[in-house]
Amino acid sequence: MAEKQTRRTFLKRSFGSFLAVLGLSSGGYLYAHRIEPSLLDISELDIKHHHIPKSFDGIKMVQFSDTHLGFQYNLGQFQKLAAKINDLQPDIIIFTGDLMDEPNKYAEMNKLVPILEKLHAPLGKYCIFGNHDHGGYGSEIYRNIMEITNFTVLLNESIPIQLKDGSSIYLVGIDDAMLGNPDLPLALKRVPKNQFTLLLSHAPDLAETASHYPIHWQISGHSHGGQVKLPFIGALVTPPFAQKFPEGLYTLGDLTPLTLYVNRGIGTTRLPFRFMAKPELSIFTFKSE
Repeated sequence: MAEKQTRRTFLKRSFGSFLAVLGLSSGGYLYAHRIEPSLLDISELDIKHHHIPKSFDGIKMVQFSDTHLGFQYNLGQFQKLAAKINDLQPDIIIFTGDLMDEPNKYAEMNKLVPILEKLHAPLGKYCIFGNHDHGGYGSEIYRNIMEITNFTVLLNESIPIQLKDGSSIYLVGIDDAMLGNPDLPLALKRVPKNQFTLLLSHAPDLAETASHYPIHWQISGHSHGGQVKLPFIGALVTPPFAQKFPEGLYTLGDLTPLTLYVNRGIGTTRLPFRFMAKPELSIFTFKSE
């Protein structure tokens, strides 16, 4: 009970600090509550590595993450996002966790399924678990909805993405660090040596562990980029396992470096605001070195 009270007090203080910085102005409140959460940044990055086959040059992968449907983000907004993703004509789509804020309380599954089904990627749609996907006995709810909409759920496992010429890269997905049981050795068990390996981990801070394995890139979400950031202070609330790497591009290790990218996600959670942390869609283009 004391732990819950501490968290509640912390969130109240964070919210109070946020309003204080905004000067309690209706304009600042409106921007953080209504405007910035509806803005969308599109980040474009190249994934370069000498293990990427030349036939993968130009293959496009789109990541979306942390929609948290049912909290502040609704199906109308998600439908527009899905249309935007399809307009980008991705070869691969990845979702890095937290689809619904409370899966066991979400009442619009029948409307959500057609939207997820319409997402199109010729080389496949892949996803992993986030902490909210497990929360409230939601694990099977999330798995079922993703599988019936043709997403491959990667739970401590790997899968080759193979082109017609037989060349391939490996996609590895691990369980959530907060409410799941991530197992990197198990996930990597079927990955051959000298294959380009891309890890999907909801929690970005697991990159420190991943950097000790033959993994070349990691793509994560979870942090919301801090969701609410204040000048000279930074993020008010960063969740566990997203405190060391809150957003953007990082390189870990020297001899065999791991590149980490942390996406700010789409929706909000805990606080219904975004400030200096716009929603983000990421586009990755593979390039052989």
